[in-house]
Amino acid sequence: MIQGTVDPNFWYVARSLQRQLSSGGGGAAVCVYHQGRKVVDIWAGTRDDQDNPWRENTMAMSFSTSKGVVSTLIHILVDKGLLDYDTPVAEYWTEFAQEGKEAITVRDVLTHRAGLPRLTDVVDAGHRMLDWDHMVDALERARPCPHLVGRPSYHALTYGWLAGELIRRVTGKRIQRVLREELTEPLGLDGLCIGATAKEQKRAAVLGGHGAGAFGIGALIRAGGLLGGLRPLVGPIGFPLDLALLRESLLPPDGVGVYSDPRILDNPVPAANGLFTARSLARVYAMIAEGGVLDGVEVLSRARVSELSEVQTRERDRVLVFPMHWRLGYHSAFTTRGRVASGFGHFGYGGSGAWTDPQRRLSVAMINNRLGGGPFGDYRMAELGNAAMRGARMAVGAGETVTARLWDTAISSNPLLRIATSSLQG
Repeated sequence: MIQGTVDPNFWYVARSLQRQLSSGGGGAAVCVYHQGRKVVDIWAGTRDDQDNPWRENTMAMSFSTSKGVVSTLIHILVDKGLLDYDTPVAEYWTEFAQEGKEAITVRDVLTHRAGLPRLTDVVDAGHRMLDWDHMVDALERARPCPHLVGRPSYHALTYGWLAGELIRRVTGKRIQRVLREELTEPLGLDGLCIGATAKEQKRAAVLGGHGAGAFGIGALIRAGGLLGGLRPLVGPIGFPLDLALLRESLLPPDGVGVYSDPRILDNPVPAANGLFTARSLARVYAMIAEGGVLDGVEVLSRARVSELSEVQTRERDRVLVFPMHWRLGYHSAFTTRGRVASGFGHFGYGGSGAWTDPQRRLSVAMINNRLGGGPFGDYRMAELGNAAMRGARMAVGAGETVTARLWDTAISSNPLLRIATSSLQG
């Protein structure tokens, strides 16, 4: 049974989540903000393999969805004058100026043009990813790929330490503390962690699907089936896929066993192990949708929001093959009806994701524990995003009588929604 609250204009979102969980199992939570107001806050399903129910405060590790949160921290620090997009990384992080990396800028990092996508260049085993100092030292000594410098090439995992160490160098603080001080506390968030405490980890859903331990991504790459899984989102590609570069960018040499390591949530892996609620993710992106201010709290300047919204490159990504329309740390938002021209955020492996559309003043977030798809999730986030877009159109263009009638029709014809009618009408 779906629990939570849904504005009648957005009942399509609840219907989509119900259909997804009925067909795929597991659990999930979805949250949507529109025009500064929370209009969807729902959850359903199970949080572990003992069929314990998903709770209101359940969190889930959300893989690359984490990058959008880290990128937002970078923009906050730019606003504070601690960072500048066009300044070389080495001016903040002196040891980075090795092996030809002297001219790589903060903007290059945010747009995946630093030439350092290959994880296999900096680790010899997955457990190294849990050692911050090792990763920083390895990136300092790494030599960028000459043919990738200046060209978008998705830094699937290296992005996290590049951005995270910049944050540490200019603040003198670990990323967990900066996240708490700059986002969690100002916005009153209930679950936003990169490197979680034992108390926070007790709220974490158990990840499953694709054989849990392997998460499926290695098999997808080995089988060359990745693009087939993404085709509904991006259409025909028509470009060759470099499976070796894809594998070396997304997987450590010994595979994905690190994600089953009990320590995976203890230490910050900023591109991959963010532990979130959908409610917190949607609220971060709602702040961006509202020009940097939410509920009277200014987190970003309006000028900064305008700048981070601009597309930096329309080239096809050398790792992911298709154009991501990279902004400063975010990619375009995709739905089952195509790209949202003014929308951006970050999706994650396993199906999670969050994005914002400042033009529509809309933000959407989903977390789940039934993993599927490729590096940018699968159809579920795209379908939910499309449902949210439909709700936003109804909210702007439909009268109260029409939306009320649609809502009544939905709950009368759907047993699961009817059971939860009293809680869904908030």
